[in-house]
Amino acid sequence: MLSPDPDLQLLAQWRDGQSSAGETLFLRHFDALKRFFRNKVSSGMEDLMQKTFLVCVENKEQVRGDSTFRSYLFGVAHNVLRNHLRGKRRKDDPVDFGTVSAAALDPTPSVYVAGRQEQQTILLALRQIPLMYQVVLELYYWEQMERNEIAATLDIPPGTAASRLRRGRALLKVELEGLAETPALLQQTLTNLDDWAAGLAAGVRRGAAN
Repeated sequence: MLSPDPDLQLLAQWRDGQSSAGETLFLRHFDALKRFFRNKVSSGMEDLMQKTFLVCVENKEQVRGDSTFRSYLFGVAHNVLRNHLRGKRRKDDPVDFGTVSAAALDPTPSVYVAGRQEQQTILLALRQIPLMYQVVLELYYWEQMERNEIAATLDIPPGTAASRLRRGRALLKVELEGLAETPALLQQTLTNLDDWAAGLAAGVRRGAAN
């Protein structure tokens, strides 16, 4: 069972016509939404955020009480991102997000300034793995979503979310092996991956406001 979501009270007020409640909801999640798009696209991030908010406004009655507003919001953002990236390809060239990476679809992302070389290496490696796994890892490391919330966000079974996390970590390790400049840097990054990712998440949160 998911813990009670404080956003749901605001959502109920918003549905009852209190527009200020909707504004509060969006402000609460603004930085997180910006963070979600920032390591995946090079431009148009504000437009993608506006599209996400618009879809939420138009479909606010669809948020289920057994989920969280956050999982609904990121689910919408995920669909908006996928549609945006599909639009960058020819119609006769379908996108398989299980095999193609953000780096392949949009080679020049917005830049984070990571404080440590290990963290910058992780950022680069995340963009090199298939987008399906990048999204799962960033939701886990940056938004501290557990398996069930990731599953609700992406509309997949919890077991699938868990398997994507395992596969994503394995793919990330392969990319880190290719990107690390020295064996020592690789060993340090792999040994402390969770710690580096947590530290990076804090930096990404601060950078999202810029």
